[in-house]
Amino acid sequence: MIEKFESQLLDFAKQEMIQDAAHDISHIKRVVKTAKALCAQEQAKLEVVLPAAYLHDCFTFPKNHPDRAQSSQMAADKAISFLKSIEYPASYLDEIHHAIVTHSYSANITPETLEAQIVQDADRLDSLGAIGIARCLYVGQSFNAELYNHEDPFAEHRDLDDKHYSVDHFYVKLFKLAETMNTESAKLEANKRTDYMRGFLEQLGAEV
Repeated sequence: MIEKFESQLLDFAKQEMIQDAAHDISHIKRVVKTAKALCAQEQAKLEVVLPAAYLHDCFTFPKNHPDRAQSSQMAADKAISFLKSIEYPASYLDEIHHAIVTHSYSANITPETLEAQIVQDADRLDSLGAIGIARCLYVGQSFNAELYNHEDPFAEHRDLDDKHYSVDHFYVKLFKLAETMNTESAKLEANKRTDYMRGFLEQLGAEV
């Protein structure tokens, strides 16, 4: 059933997303891929997970906007309007809405269903591993952050400052994400990706 809607979900995501350095259609495709894998491992309802994964960023306020924490609520409302317009089965809409609202880091709302937990996990996993490193550096570059503080690269004798140094963001946020994963499958994957990132910093330390 779900497959016949998939191209419409992708087209709507492409059309509606305000793309920025960290959120583009490649991000959506990776989150969908990860969400599908977690869904199979955790035996969750794909009919809820897939639309929520495709549409979770169909509306976003800019990063520094005062209403940033409301983005996921706005995205959820917009997604449901679209799903109704394509006659997506109504019995799943409330759960899809909840999964989109709760995916957001800044909204800080606990996902109550397995499907919502999977969407949140899949989105957060995209901040880890090789992609996580690339996204972190790419976003840092977008607001002119330096890669690292040349006097103290790993903040051993200074306060962390990820507004000015991209490497600091690993410690401010990214290394804490594994602890926030909801599902066992995501925890395993998050730990694997975090180990990869620690290896990157070890190598960086050896080179600088």
